[in-house]
Amino acid sequence: MKTQVLGQTGVEVSSLCLGAMYFGSRNDEATSCRILDQYVAVGGSFIDTANIYAMWVQGYHGGESETLLGKWMQERRNRQHMFIASKVGFNYQDVPISLSARWIEEECNKSLRRMNIETIDLYYAHCDDRETPLEETLEAFNRLVKAGKVRFIGASNYLAWRLERAGWISQTQGYPQYCCVQQRHTYLPIRPGASSGRQVVANKDLMDYCQHSGTTLLAYSALLSGAYTRADRPLPGEYRSPDNEARLNTLRSVAQEIGATVNQVILCWMRQSSPQVLPLIAASSEAQLAENVGALNIELSAEQMNRLNTAGTAS
Repeated sequence: MKTQVLGQTGVEVSSLCLGAMYFGSRNDEATSCRILDQYVAVGGSFIDTANIYAMWVQGYHGGESETLLGKWMQERRNRQHMFIASKVGFNYQDVPISLSARWIEEECNKSLRRMNIETIDLYYAHCDDRETPLEETLEAFNRLVKAGKVRFIGASNYLAWRLERAGWISQTQGYPQYCCVQQRHTYLPIRPGASSGRQVVANKDLMDYCQHSGTTLLAYSALLSGAYTRADRPLPGEYRSPDNEARLNTLRSVAQEIGATVNQVILCWMRQSSPQVLPLIAASSEAQLAENVGALNIELSAEQMNRLNTAGTAS
């Protein structure tokens, strides 16, 4: 497994972060543990979860992913080798959408108990709560860091100007800064004027912010839940456009040239982009995980990167 530095923390993390969203719910315990074991066997250690995962799956209420990860780490006795990320901010059960001090601290304690760990390596503000002052949110994260309950903090679903504002507050108040931002990002750009709801899509402003601030961009929904390759999963409407048809054709052409899958080319394109993007990968089987990890073994030429970047008239 290749590694890269996370933001300005100086800490090396796996270049492919394993998303654990459906572990313990849609993916049963046995399957989830096999995938986790496989990820560790190839050198992976960066695992992403959240307090709400996966409350929208019928029969589940949130907290299942963290609970499974805690059980798995305890059984494998490998906590010291893992870099665990979790999140707070979205609503589930009786918890509202909030980044107030109360909910940040209460939910952090719940996550620690579920995972049976003392410290969360990376704790995200899962959404941008405009009802709570950034100062209150960052002060609460600061208390968690000082207490040893959190090592680093990150943001998710934030616009660039809000990250800049948060960074200024952290610098002037001596609080920890968001070292990374986790955003919806894939090879195809969203159609102009379209929306992904509460999931904020990475744009050029965010890319520029990350490039100049040294903030790591982590991409979720990088492969659009299989829509690039599965006939039974059509592209979401917000990604359908003539320009994106041209991009898809280029993507498939490059994949054929180098003998890789379309999904592998997307992950490789992200890692070779500027700024470099750290993809989150998801897998419901060992074969899917093997395909994703295989992206680390391919390299795109400068000419291929240029074709991918310029395909489509709106690029």
